[in-house]
Amino acid sequence: MIYLKSFQIPNEERELAAIDDRRIYNTSYPVGVLSPKKIDKIIFSPITIFYGGNGSGKTTLLNIISEKLNASRKNVIEKGTIFHNYVRICREEMSFEEPDEVKYISSDDVFDYLLDIRAINASINRRKNTLTKEFLDKKFNKHEFSIQDHEDLKDTYDAKHKTMSSFIRERLTNNNIIEQSNGESALMFWEQDITENGIYLLDEPENSLSAENQLKLKKFIEDSARFYNCQFVISTHSPFLLKLEEATIYDLDSVPVKTKKWNELDNVKLYYNFFKENKKEFEE
Repeated sequence: MIYLKSFQIPNEERELAAIDDRRIYNTSYPVGVLSPKKIDKIIFSPITIFYGGNGSGKTTLLNIISEKLNASRKNVIEKGTIFHNYVRICREEMSFEEPDEVKYISSDDVFDYLLDIRAINASINRRKNTLTKEFLDKKFNKHEFSIQDHEDLKDTYDAKHKTMSSFIRERLTNNNIIEQSNGESALMFWEQDITENGIYLLDEPENSLSAENQLKLKKFIEDSARFYNCQFVISTHSPFLLKLEEATIYDLDSVPVKTKKWNELDNVKLYYNFFKENKKEFEE
C-alpha cells in the first residue's frame, strides 16, 4: 500500500525562507543538512529505505517527514522554530487512501521499552525472593489457623504439596516476561507497535536485535506491507533490512542522492568483502 506518494524538500535557495533575519536562533537545524545532497523529489514505495552512514542526514529526513505528516511518537522533542518553518515549506503528496495511523518509532523508543521490561523484571525478582521465604516458612514451620485464615491455609497446603518452583510461579504476575532476552523483547515491541493500515517511520529498528532477530523483523515488515496494507519508511544501514523485498533504497551518502540496489551500497560491500576474504575459515 502507498499512502505517501512523494515528498519534496527545499533546495538551498528555498530553505533560507525558514530563517527570519530579524530573529536570533539557538540553532539553524535542519537548514544546510540535506540541501547540499541535491535530493530530488522522493518517490515512495510500500517500503522505502534511507541508507547512509552517521551524519548522512537519514534520521533528519525521517524526522522532517514525520513532522510534516503529524506522526504520533512516544518521545516528542522540541526542535526549534527554524525546524518547524522548514517543515512548512516541504511538500508532500498523498494518495486517496488514508492510513489509520501515522507513527514514528525510534530506536530510543525500543530502549525505553527494554528499560520498562527491566524494571518489571526487577520487581519480579524481588517478589520471587519474598515468595521463596514464604514457601520455606510455610513448608517447614508449624502454624495455627482459624476459620478466617482460608488463604493462609491454602498457601501452607500448597507449600507442603508442591515444589518451590510451582508455588512461586503460580503467584507471580507477568512471570513469563523475565524469560525474554533483550532481543526477543525488542522484536516483541515492533510486533506490538505495528498493526494494520498505517504509515510507519522507523529509525534504525535493527538496534538491540541479533542477526537472527533482524531477519525475523525483515519478514514481519515484508508481511505487513504485503498483507496488512502498511507502508514503511525506514532509516537503516543493516544489511539484512537493506535486503527487504521490493524496497526502494535512497543512498544519502551519494551526491546527488540516488536510488540503488542493496548490493551496490558501500556498507553491504564491506560485509561482502570481509566474509569473502575469510571464506576459507568457513570451509575448514
